[in-house]
Amino acid sequence: FSVLENIVYNQADNADLNMVNRILNDCGLKESIDMLPKKLDTYVSKLFDETGVELSGGEQQKLALCSSIYRDAPIVILDEPTAMLSPAAEYEVYTNFDKLIGNKTAIYISHRMSSCRFSDSIAVFHQGRIIEYGTHQQLLGLNRHYAKMFNAQADYYKELNG
Repeated sequence: FSVLENIVYNQADNADLNMVNRILNDCGLKESIDMLPKKLDTYVSKLFDETGVELSGGEQQKLALCSSIYRDAPIVILDEPTAMLSPAAEYEVYTNFDKLIGNKTAIYISHRMSSCRFSDSIAVFHQGRIIEYGTHQQLLGLNRHYAKMFNAQADYYKELNG
């Protein structure tokens, strides 16, 4: 499928191209897509079209995010949507997240604790049960499971930069 079809699926003939371009921009993909010879009409993968493009893992995730945002569903469920992104690209997505999602309810599943800072409410699951629930600051203040996981990941990044 083309980049456009990956975003709008079977609505390519009636796609709102202004919306598609805005979403691509907000997800940090517009510049990359605009550099492709066929832009939105470029096929994703060379499997069916030798002029297609092989997107990086991070670009694939951003394209999937664009697709979920384009849909008019009131609820968006994102499972590890930034797992293949660099920390800089992940930060870009997070800082635009509210703008991207708009009035939709977003359920964000992640093991990357930095993503939780952008969430209104956090549910910490352990062995199939919710063991903690609250905001980032509330859960840090409890100094239990969430705080330990968050601090362990934060310490890892501090070590890398130290």
